[in-house]
Amino acid sequence: MGVAIRRAGEGDRADVVRLLDAAFQDDPVSGWVFPDREYRRERHGALMAAFLDIALSEGYVDITEDGAAVALWWSVPAGAHEEGEDGPARLRDAVDPRNTRIEVIGRLTGDAHPSDRAHQYLHMIGVSPERQGEGLGSALINDVLDRCDREGLHAYLEASNSRSRALYTRLGFAFTGSAIDLPDGPQLWPMWREPQSPDSGRDSRRFA
Repeated sequence: MGVAIRRAGEGDRADVVRLLDAAFQDDPVSGWVFPDREYRRERHGALMAAFLDIALSEGYVDITEDGAAVALWWSVPAGAHEEGEDGPARLRDAVDPRNTRIEVIGRLTGDAHPSDRAHQYLHMIGVSPERQGEGLGSALINDVLDRCDREGLHAYLEASNSRSRALYTRLGFAFTGSAIDLPDGPQLWPMWREPQSPDSGRDSRRFA
C-alpha cells in the first residue's frame, strides 16, 4: 500500500513544528546547536519553526496524510548562494540571539552548498519517533526524486550521520568530497544527486 502525501500549508504549521521538534530533539546536530538538554527543549522548537517558515515561503513542504512525517524542500536556482544576503545572522537574531552556533552552522552549510547548478534541496526530513522504521521518510523523498528523474532535476542534501549517508547513497546521492566539520561537534556530508534514467536500478528501500 502506498503512502498518501500532500503539500503542507500554513494551516499545518503548528503540527509540523511539533513533529520536527520531536523528531530532531536527539539529533547530533541539534545537540550541538543546543548542548544543554533543558535549553534545547525550550528553544529547539523555535528553530524548527524558523526553518519551516523559510520552506513555506521559499520552497515547499511535503507531509504524509496522517501527519507522521514531513520533508522540507527548496527549489534552488543557479547562483542563489552568491547573493550575499546574511541569512544565518538573521536566523540567529530571530531564534536565539545569544546562540552563535545557529549562525555558524548556517554559514558552514551555506559555504558548502553548490551554487553552479539549479537543484532541489532536501533541507530536513523528519518522522515521528514512534513511527520511524515504517518507510514514511522513504516515501516522502522518493516522491520528489521520481519527479527529479522525470524532469531532469538535480538534488542536494547534507547527511548528518554515517547511516543516513549510506542510505542516501543507495538513492543515488554521492558525497561531494568535502565534509562539513562543526567546531567540536559532529560532521555533515554534503551529497549531490544527478537525475537518473528509469532503468538505473535506484534502490528505494526504506530508511526512516
